[in-house]
Amino acid sequence: MADWEIRPASASDVEAVAELRAVVLRADLERLGRYDAQRVRQRLRDGFEPAHTWLIEVGGAFAGCVALRPDGDAHWLEHFYLDPRLQGGGIGSGVLRGLLERCDRAGVVVRLNVLQGSQARRLYERHGFTVETEDRVDVFMVRVPRG
Repeated sequence: MADWEIRPASASDVEAVAELRAVVLRADLERLGRYDAQRVRQRLRDGFEPAHTWLIEVGGAFAGCVALRPDGDAHWLEHFYLDPRLQGGGIGSGVLRGLLERCDRAGVVVRLNVLQGSQARRLYERHGFTVETEDRVDVFMVRVPRG
């Protein structure tokens, strides 16, 4: 696994994150017949909350991001994107493990949604997420805190 670190995001990071989102989601959105180059970026811009977002850096360079947004008695894991060249090397698992350990200590439920057929679903299942509901586009998953 490459050396990585996370740092808090700022409002100025939005365009880099929007571009990464477009790259990471393109194949799944095309497969689902839902890819729109402008919409995929704009949806990120519209929902970007730097206060709840961290950037993932590898060797000091931008490599990904993740958000953990509080919502009532749960947190939503959102905008979890990693440069495709770095996927499969353990970085995503390491980032996710750290966030989930924090949520476990606080006793917080974590929710997310992933696109139908996305390879990311296996990552989430390995970390204890289970399907709550699904539709033809999204799979909504939940993870209860571990003792």
